[in-house]
Amino acid sequence: MDFRTTIDAPKFPFSLSYETPTLFCGSCFTENIGSILQNRKMPVMVNPFGVVYNPISVKIVIESIINEKAFTESDLNFMNGLWFSYKHHSSFSSLNKEECLSLINSNLIKASAFAQIMDCLVVTFGTARVYYQKVNNEPVANCHKAPAKEFENRLLDVAEIVEEWSELIDTLIKANPDLKILFTVSPVRHWKDGAVGNQISKSILHVAIHQLVDKYPNNAYYFPAYEIQLDDLRDYRFYSDDMLHPSKFAIEYIWERFRESLLDIKTVALISEVEKILLAVNHRPFNPNTSEHKVFLKKILEKMQKVNADHPGIDFEKEKAILLNNMS
Repeated sequence: MDFRTTIDAPKFPFSLSYETPTLFCGSCFTENIGSILQNRKMPVMVNPFGVVYNPISVKIVIESIINEKAFTESDLNFMNGLWFSYKHHSSFSSLNKEECLSLINSNLIKASAFAQIMDCLVVTFGTARVYYQKVNNEPVANCHKAPAKEFENRLLDVAEIVEEWSELIDTLIKANPDLKILFTVSPVRHWKDGAVGNQISKSILHVAIHQLVDKYPNNAYYFPAYEIQLDDLRDYRFYSDDMLHPSKFAIEYIWERFRESLLDIKTVALISEVEKILLAVNHRPFNPNTSEHKVFLKKILEKMQKVNADHPGIDFEKEKAILLNNMS
């Protein structure tokens, strides 16, 4: 007997590889999967504005990237000794106004250049609730712990999300008709809304996404990360200590399903080679000065060069510098 509900990895009419530039944008779950690919040297960019949770803010991020409109001092705010942007995560905040603006715009430039070549966009919605500044009725990606009285919030409805995202998708596929957009709903539970409110919010996201998938059958797809966490794993053992975020094991499990769905055999094999190289580079020997260890390092460098000969886009510069320094 099988004492669990197994969700098979869905198959898609496209795959991700070391030749598929992919932009990940959305909630912290996007960072979980995106970072796994990024750490394996795949051509991936993850959340260039930081973690973003709701569909309106994610749309604003992507529009800002494709329009490449630089941020100015008027876009910044100052509170509790920090300069920050309501369109960015707090990781962009700084004690220095110029540093904050420089970080924001340097990331924007990199993201805009990446968007010109991207073949796939992976989007994760976390909540349908959006916070708006009362002073200007502008949506915010992050409240930056500003007083609650400065904001009002509301749940988006399905029609609003579909309308906003249809507008964005039309723009994206006009520029790149073959662009693939992979939607997911974050399995992270937004407990500020309570149990019922969280379910209502997630339901709105699901219905909106599936309407978009139906509307754009050649470009939009859905990966069931939410269902894998809640129905396949379905146990508090697979949550972190806060009982809201997936545990490390759960993230690895969902990554395995993601890999089965979206990576072809050649890419999986290449990832394995890259993982072995990175593991070897990070190995700490008992005695690094032995001739045997020098030979070991030379072999790793040769493997790296062999991989680069076939896949010059894989960036091993950091690892090469470490090896060469240890060989000297």
